[in-house]
Amino acid sequence: MSVLPSPAFQSLPLSLAQLSLAAVLKCGQSFRWSTVSLAEDTEYRLCLRDRVVCLRQSPTTLFYRSVYPDPQPTPAQTVLLDAETLIWLKDYFQLGIDLAALYNEWSTRDPVFARMQHRFQGIRMLRQDPWENLVSFICSSNNNISRITKMIHALCKRYSDPLLTFPGEETTYHPFPPPSALAEQSVSATLRSLGFGYRAEFIQRTAQMLVSAHGGAASLRDEFEPAEKWLIKLRHNTTSEAREELLKFVGVGRKVADCILLMSLDKKEVVPVDTHVHQIAMKYYGLKGSSNGKKVNMTPKLYEDVNAKLFNVWGDYAGWAHSVLFTADLKSFASYGLAEVNSPAKDVKGISPAMSMPPLSSPSKRTHDQLLKTTVDSDFTTENNYTLAERVKRRRRYK
Repeated sequence: MSVLPSPAFQSLPLSLAQLSLAAVLKCGQSFRWSTVSLAEDTEYRLCLRDRVVCLRQSPTTLFYRSVYPDPQPTPAQTVLLDAETLIWLKDYFQLGIDLAALYNEWSTRDPVFARMQHRFQGIRMLRQDPWENLVSFICSSNNNISRITKMIHALCKRYSDPLLTFPGEETTYHPFPPPSALAEQSVSATLRSLGFGYRAEFIQRTAQMLVSAHGGAASLRDEFEPAEKWLIKLRHNTTSEAREELLKFVGVGRKVADCILLMSLDKKEVVPVDTHVHQIAMKYYGLKGSSNGKKVNMTPKLYEDVNAKLFNVWGDYAGWAHSVLFTADLKSFASYGLAEVNSPAKDVKGISPAMSMPPLSSPSKRTHDQLLKTTVDSDFTTENNYTLAERVKRRRRYK
């Protein structure tokens, strides 16, 4: 493990409309990014197998650098390694896809999306490592973003050697462990001691299944283990074929499988459905709920109905659009984009400017649901003056 000097940042022209790190890295897609608050910047860091990638952002530019462990690469090697980092960034954030154009398309198709697009701009789908994505979403069952993040960091610290630390900091950075590191029977008990609960056995058994079927440790020349390569190849399968393979693993149901399909296997049309997404579909898109107001069981038919409804609204990139609505409805994003609504944007690295939207009252005086409803349903504010039948007719005109 090394304590290293900090290399200079390189820059990539990129607007917040194309990528907002503050939103994308905190909305429940990935759980390993570390946030470091500096004097004038916010820095986001992710430990890969041979480097730590560091990102900062201004309204017009993405700043990036890689920090390497000892022995330090030569200047010539550094040029090649930094070029690899840029290729990785473009792939991981899928920067070849014009997000602003997608936002315009979704806004044309969907007046609900149109009313929140400016406040929640720059939310794109990550293209993650399928193995890490699989383990992360096995952990997501009956869980929340904060706790999943703690669990994933604990797993890395326990089963992956530290790569490096930064000058003046105590945090060690650990890569994500490969399947072979989690396949031993003893892993289950250790993960339980770390607070994973019943998910501990799911992770160990899934790793064991992968290693048994596809092979364990990688060769010296390979970055990935055979099991990881097999997961990556699922990107070339059809959606139904890839889903069928994922559902074989312990702890993977339809929703978890769909999260993996969308977030690491290139199935951009897939909308993962849970009660949260079902509520969004009922609230804004006319999907029927229970007649008595009780919680609805997520049956296979209801899952398909929600998925089909939202696909019909948003089209081929429905999974991407869903992530924007999902983020907007998270309580942790209740005040996102509101703090500086009436202030000019500041071009400061790592600090995103306020998103443009109509002024709202202080978030502290209103619930998250009210905030989102003000943004989305501004055209429906007089509905209480109508009968139920009239309100339904008015909403249908906006579908």
